[in-house]
Amino acid sequence: MIRRLYATLWHLAPFLIRRHLRRRALKSPAYLEHWDERFGQAYPNPVQHPIWIHAVSVGETRAAEPLVQALRRHFPDSPFLITQMTPTGRATAQSLFPDAQCRYLPYDKSEWVARFLAEHRPICGILMETEIWPNLMHGCQKAGIPLFLANARLSEKSQRGYLKIRKLVEPAMQTLSGCFAQTAADAERLHLIGASNVYVCGNTKYDIAPPNDSRPLAAAFKERIGARAIVVCASTRVYKGTDEAELLLKAWQGYRGNALLVIVPRHPENFQTAYDTAKSLGYTVQKRSDGQPVSPDTQVWIGDSMGELAAYYLSADIAFVGGSLVDAGCQNIIEPIACRVPTLFGYSNYNFAQACKGAVEAKAAVRVETAEAWYRTTRQYLDDETLRQQLISHTEQFISQHQGASAKIAKAIADCLNQRKQ
Repeated sequence: MIRRLYATLWHLAPFLIRRHLRRRALKSPAYLEHWDERFGQAYPNPVQHPIWIHAVSVGETRAAEPLVQALRRHFPDSPFLITQMTPTGRATAQSLFPDAQCRYLPYDKSEWVARFLAEHRPICGILMETEIWPNLMHGCQKAGIPLFLANARLSEKSQRGYLKIRKLVEPAMQTLSGCFAQTAADAERLHLIGASNVYVCGNTKYDIAPPNDSRPLAAAFKERIGARAIVVCASTRVYKGTDEAELLLKAWQGYRGNALLVIVPRHPENFQTAYDTAKSLGYTVQKRSDGQPVSPDTQVWIGDSMGELAAYYLSADIAFVGGSLVDAGCQNIIEPIACRVPTLFGYSNYNFAQACKGAVEAKAAVRVETAEAWYRTTRQYLDDETLRQQLISHTEQFISQHQGASAKIAKAIADCLNQRKQ
């Protein structure tokens, strides 16, 4: 009954989705590009029999990079198909995987899913993190395509939501050939919503290395900025009407030193907003996109670029990870720690709960509760080089202790596919 209702809703949903995409396109025109891919239209020259990985946006796509490298060692002759749901995710995939076919995954209408699977006939499918699309999952089962959930995580909040629609979610989860959870707590919650064959493999994000071009770009940033301390606030979010960048900028107003505050919004539609907010608060502001050296009297630099986050982190003396002083669950704290940068994050961290907890316990990161506390703590680390170096010394050990998830997941997938052949 509930699956029939779900199918009926997908006959009504396209109109609402199109309207939503048009609204998003007012700030980010890329949402109107490749429109037909989202709505089940035939794809030109679809790659055949690929290893297919679905990574919704930037974070999931980056997390897939070490997994793809590990899978290539098991499947050296197989092409790769990488699907996304956002323009930034698609752009990231095209940059990271130039030899793969990158396209949008159609929305979860049965006919669109069936066409997608028939076009590509993948060897297997891998959904990164927690993407639960019932029609897609049942479609893979019907087509005999093994489907896996990799780097899987599930917060208590999300678990409660899925349990409310358990009759829809549980049969879909039972179609999975394997579910590779980040932590034991994630594994238990995934099992409770219907997943079987659940294995704890860790988080592939610990396996990510900064891109090769990020170090020369970081050096270029430092050359533009000059001999000043650099405080990077990355992936700041606007969440339920609260602008995290504005909170940080207001807290920084009392600063009278020479450090440069760098604000890097998570979404490109917020680049100009961050610039305008800084100007309205009386700061002297420049943008990364102006191509000019940073003036000695510039107080705030807006990182209005995509795909350069590692370079911002590598250039930083201290970093803050956004999405954590608004209740958005925190962006990826592993990235700056992997860059050996003293890292701060806020109170909201349910997306990276285990990583945040572990990093604090290992003294590889610091949690702050408010923007004012962020300001005080940042000042403390800027003023005390010994304290800052102590924090840096813990980052390498923390990262190395948690690496290896990508190799475990790739081997488990290869073993499963080999067993099916026998």
